[in-house]
Order: sequence, then structure tokens, then C-alpha cells
Amino acid sequence: MKIRSGPGGFDGGGPLEGLAKAHGLGLDAIEVEFTYGVRMKKDVAQAFGKKAKELGISISIHAPYYINLASEEPQKIVASKKRILDSVERGHDMGAEFVVFHPAFYGKRTHEQTYAMVKDAIIDMMKTIRENGWTPMIATETTGKPSQFGSLAELARLSNETGCAVCVDFAHIKARQNGVIDYDEVCTTLKTIKHITGHFSGIEWTAKGERNHIPTDAKLIEELFSYLKKHDISMRVINESPQPYKDAALQMSIARRMKIV
Repeated sequence: MKIRSGPGGFDGGGPLEGLAKAHGLGLDAIEVEFTYGVRMKKDVAQAFGKKAKELGISISIHAPYYINLASEEPQKIVASKKRILDSVERGHDMGAEFVVFHPAFYGKRTHEQTYAMVKDAIIDMMKTIRENGWTPMIATETTGKPSQFGSLAELARLSNETGCAVCVDFAHIKARQNGVIDYDEVCTTLKTIKHITGHFSGIEWTAKGERNHIPTDAKLIEELFSYLKKHDISMRVINESPQPYKDAALQMSIARRMKIV
């Protein structure tokens, strides 16, 4: 098995500066954050991807945050799909493996109604991706609040029924479940999913779920990695703490000590 570690974002610098910093810390993954829109130009994405390949750094993208594939307003679903597909197109230019996104909110719909809408949107987007020959996989992310569509069980089912990937955010699962995470259960579910990537960080939560990402405690990283090792799960783990480079480097040092790199 192998764990790849890397940061979310460029830590206030540009894409190539972020890559250089990640490489200097011995990291082998990075997530490009298109938080407020896909604003990276094609030539920049191509240069970024070329350099990442030279450095052996695996790329993923986080699509813009305002996405709701189960909105009660049809135009918002159309806009959400466009944001994801724009991210996939730019991801293709840079050789990204995954495009991660938060899929939907339940709103006034039942969980099953929301699931059906998200599934239809995923199938439609995957058709467009195939038609264009784009290579990144779309990956629905486990979400941190019970009001959001995106429990691990829902996303595992979605992956098995559509072929999309899953981004398992272990911190989100913990926050969604009021601080409780059964790693054996989570890892058993992950073994049923063909394509996975991951997020991790420290997290604060309330009864309503996720509140804030916080710095990552070394003991929590060791706990996570021990279960991934136990279940023989290889994956990328992108750190999303407020200090993503520092904490991703901590992840890497622990993974090296555990001989899972």
C-alpha cells in the first residue's frame, strides 16, 4: 500500500511556487483550489501539469464551492454542472486525476429524492466528460453537515451505480457524526469503492456538524494511517488545515515512519 500526502492550495503563492514548496517538503500530491471559480488559464494549467509530472506530484482539483446538484432552482443545477465541467476541462489540461466537489443539499427533498437528482447529474456530466475525451474523474466528497447530501454510504452507492470516484474527507465524517468515526467501518466501505482520494485535517464541530478546519494533531494522523495500513488501502491524503503544507509534511513524516509511502 502507499499513502501520498500533499496540501490543499498554494499557501498564498502561485501554482508553480506551490509545487516547488510541496516538492521541497518531500510531498507527492497537491490539490488545486478553484474556490470561487475556474480562473486558471489553459497555458498556466499546462505548465503546472508538466512541472508536477516532472516532480512526481499527483494533482487533484477542488471545484468551486457553490454547487448544488439538487437545487429547487433548475438554473442553479445547470450552473453547478458547468462549474464542475469547467474544472474537469482545466484539470485535463494539467493532468489532474480527480475533480472533487460537494454535491448537494437536501433542502426540502427526502434523502432518496436528493440521491436520484445527484445521480442523474453525475451520469449526465460523465457522458459529457467521455464525449470530450477529458481524463480527470469527478469525485463526490463526504460532507461535514447532516443537512448536506454526502454521507459515505450515499457516496459509495453513487460510485457503485455510476462509476464516479469518491473523496473521503475523514474530518467531515467525524464532524457529521458528532465527533464519532468508526475507522474499521469506514475502511470496510472504502474497500467497495474503485476510485478514491482523500482529505484530512483537524476539525471543530457542533450539533449541526462541521464548524472549522483546525491544525492536525499528529496522534490523529497516526490513528488514520494505522487503519489505512490495517485495511491495506492506498490513497492520496490532501491536508486541508489552516497550515496545509506544514501538516501535509507531518503526514508524510508519519507515513515514512510507518513505511507506507
